[in-house]
Amino acid sequence: MGKTTQESRMEVRERHLAEARKMTLFSNTFMSVALDDPLACQHVLRVLTGIPDLTVKEIHSQYHISKITSHDAILDILAEDAEGKLYNIEIQRASHIDHARRTRFYGAMIDSEYLEKGTEYYEMPDVHIIYISETDLWKAGKTTYPVEKYFKGTGISYDDGMHVLYVNAEVNDGTDTAKMMKYFMTADPGDMSQGDLSKRIHFLKCEEGGNDIMCEITEKWFKEGKLEGRLEGRLEGEEKKLINLVCRKIIKGKNVNVIADELEEEPATIEPIYHAALQCAPEYDCNTIYDLLAEH
Repeated sequence: MGKTTQESRMEVRERHLAEARKMTLFSNTFMSVALDDPLACQHVLRVLTGIPDLTVKEIHSQYHISKITSHDAILDILAEDAEGKLYNIEIQRASHIDHARRTRFYGAMIDSEYLEKGTEYYEMPDVHIIYISETDLWKAGKTTYPVEKYFKGTGISYDDGMHVLYVNAEVNDGTDTAKMMKYFMTADPGDMSQGDLSKRIHFLKCEEGGNDIMCEITEKWFKEGKLEGRLEGRLEGEEKKLINLVCRKIIKGKNVNVIADELEEEPATIEPIYHAALQCAPEYDCNTIYDLLAEH
């Protein structure tokens, strides 16, 4: 009996690892793990910024910024370079939200976090928001869209220290950035074209030490219910987190479109959760709602 139980656990563990190995860098969960490594993160930032000697000093993954009177922000990656400049890398898969105002909000949250009392405005660090999407959000046929600011009619640049770069994987313009975005779409551990990023992915997906990290992650996901899910390829724990957020907003009387907007999700993603939750009112039990979704 003991042997059967042990084999069963091993099989479950291998299945979870196999699912984790399928994840690409367009999963913010996996991307956060992959780039929580100075050399891998450094490679990505060097390619995206065109600064070949950029050095990453510190990294925070899934960095939570909370303010009493505003939305919270959870930054996928927040990195600091050797010069004190900050880089926020965000993966965005939803298409209906106001992307420009979202980057404005994230920049404002970072500014408020890093402008300490008693410091002068000139001491604020430069902030780079790098917004990565699978599709070409601006429909102009470019891989990258750097935002530039000028005084109207003068050509004189306006530098406030906030820099925004939109990057997508849909348009291949033959640049190093486009090649890296193609790699983001697969995170193929056999593709070693992306230097230290490829080494990190190979380590996580194929090597013993990386397997230990992936095992820790998947075992944690398992304990929290974070198995492979049904909502846009999410893990189960991510689904349940989303379900809880939706329920809290339903209780406040908000409709599908408002909830989708506030959570930066597609209405089509929120709608089934919304209707399943209404079937469970007023208890709004997360596990019951999750099971209802699983039946459809």
